[in-house]
Amino acid sequence: MFKAKTITLKGRFSLEAGRQMGKGLVEALGDKPGAVWLFASPGKGLRGLLAGIADTVETENIIGCTTDGEISCSGFGTGSAVLGGIATDRIEFHVASAKGIGDNSEAAGKKLAEKLPGSVRYVQAFSDGLTGDGCGILRGMMSVLGDSMPICGGAAADGIRFQETRQFCGREFLTDSVVGIGFSGDIKVGAGVRSGWSPIGIARKVTRSRKQIVYELDGQPALEVYSRLFGKHAENLPMVGIEYPLGLVDCSQALDDPDYNVVLRASVSINDRDGSIRFAGEIPEGAMVRLTCGDLKCTLEAAGRAAKMALQDLGDCTPAMVFFFSCMARRTLLGRRTEEEVEKVRLEAGADVPILGFYSYGEFCPAKRGRPSLLHNETATVSILGFNR
Repeated sequence: MFKAKTITLKGRFSLEAGRQMGKGLVEALGDKPGAVWLFASPGKGLRGLLAGIADTVETENIIGCTTDGEISCSGFGTGSAVLGGIATDRIEFHVASAKGIGDNSEAAGKKLAEKLPGSVRYVQAFSDGLTGDGCGILRGMMSVLGDSMPICGGAAADGIRFQETRQFCGREFLTDSVVGIGFSGDIKVGAGVRSGWSPIGIARKVTRSRKQIVYELDGQPALEVYSRLFGKHAENLPMVGIEYPLGLVDCSQALDDPDYNVVLRASVSINDRDGSIRFAGEIPEGAMVRLTCGDLKCTLEAAGRAAKMALQDLGDCTPAMVFFFSCMARRTLLGRRTEEEVEKVRLEAGADVPILGFYSYGEFCPAKRGRPSLLHNETATVSILGFNR
């Protein structure tokens, strides 16, 4: 048995609104949920909303975070709260949290993973998108779970405020934390990731970097290189770096390969004093990188390709639920056409398959089955739960 439903709230957040959402979800499922997900726009009354949901959903397995946009069976929305739930006798769920990712992201990721049982076959993680290091969180988690464990999810957002994000685990209302949910049992997961951005220009070597900060490209100050590349548009840094993110080149792939898929890094700040650029994810020293570009058509097509990739990964299994985690930079680029991206995924997976997700400050997903999970920027990531026919 497997049932999945979503409930959407448009309106003020409050304790009573949370109770109504929780009751509505249980009624829609017709059974007690094994786990529920809350993805919500930041706003007043959010703590009460979570408490009301916890009072009524009949499970302690509550997980989620704040967003830059919510995705549900009703489509794409902003300024809303989405509550999704699964009732099943085929999966066991396990939720956990770890605080203080700003101090030591890798240790927090390890601590989170250690709280999950060894039976887990798939994990979702949602971290504070303004503190800590997503790459470090994944390293910590994989040090316990192994490199081949599929870890999907994303970094919590707070719209475009960039002030404070929130993470939810049970009744916990957290910040500067990572929360996760593990899936055990008779389940298979297919994962897909695509961006729609393509490499342009020559490859350059990162000759000096430290985690998310790049100091030198080809032995020259990174900001100086960017200023030459962008000319008069360099005055719009770091925002122009969202339109033209940096791609980490995989030298084992040919650039004319239709399945070529770079890991993107968006610039988030510049330092005029030392000529460095800070990115939304780690860029290793010694890596080869290229600028990338995209357009609306390629961006939309990429979401569909990510879903198709996840279905191929799922094999002959029947899709049961879709989780879609996309980037706030994509939403900014797509604007009023953001709904089309969600529909591209639904078209591939099947309109009758429940969908749940949000727009994030960074996405977690393996590039291919059996490969380590990575932190992506500006990317559409799709994971699909399925069962043998």
